[in-house]
Amino acid sequence: MTAPRLEPALYLVATPIGNLGDITIRALETLAGADIVACEDTRVTRVLLERYGMRRRMTAYHEHNATEAGPKLLNAIEGGQSVALASDAGTPLISDPGFRLVSQAQERGLRVVPIPGASAVLAALTASGLPTDAFLFAGFLPNRSGQRESRLSELATSPATLVFFESPRRLAASLAAMASLLGEERQAVVARELTKTFEEVRAGSLAELAEHYEAAGAPKGEVVVCVAPPLAEKTFDAADTDRLLLSLAGEMSAAKAAGEAARMTGAKKSTLYQRLLELKDAAG
Repeated sequence: MTAPRLEPALYLVATPIGNLGDITIRALETLAGADIVACEDTRVTRVLLERYGMRRRMTAYHEHNATEAGPKLLNAIEGGQSVALASDAGTPLISDPGFRLVSQAQERGLRVVPIPGASAVLAALTASGLPTDAFLFAGFLPNRSGQRESRLSELATSPATLVFFESPRRLAASLAAMASLLGEERQAVVARELTKTFEEVRAGSLAELAEHYEAAGAPKGEVVVCVAPPLAEKTFDAADTDRLLLSLAGEMSAAKAAGEAARMTGAKKSTLYQRLLELKDAAG
């Protein structure tokens, strides 16, 4: 495949996340027309290029060589060449070091051109059935359990659907941590092998999903976890509170009923206890 030579710029080329048919025509033209094709792993990108009849010399750009390779790519653009940056799968800069290159290109006043396409984040989110009006991509959780729990605690009250990347071997442990810190009944979806032969989208509560993957063992393939926003807390007016107090008092002591009602409504236990006594007096 051949294409017209591109103007000098940094082109961010989204590539398929699994199915090689999910490449755009514009992405192919960009990869064919760029002076330099930079990618995370040349072996991975070579498979894509050969699928569409392209034989290009590629240069590696990844987290381990970014300090050295980045300036060379930017110097090439300043010298009048075009650079196409492709990730191994999906959209560049999403959980890869490309953001540094873009930031440095902007600092130099160089043009940056997005070539949109496949994204595991959006593929999982749209297939999840969870709210899409607001979502937060949180990437990978930290490896250490303490740091992971701290991060989940920070995200617990976010009013958005949470989207995580996760490795298969850590999936059960991460789901268990999410169930503990975000809520066992909070709805979630595990999407794996998206666009591939064994694609799976499994929905359930965090507790159910954690139990399933603990029993089933580590799944194969890339994993995306989507977690629903927290349910809006119920607001209690005076009548609601009275009904709640009387209902609880039918099952436990007045002190315990007031304490449970305080936990549910956010009101003071002492105030609720006094109100419950008044309701009991009024009922005779």
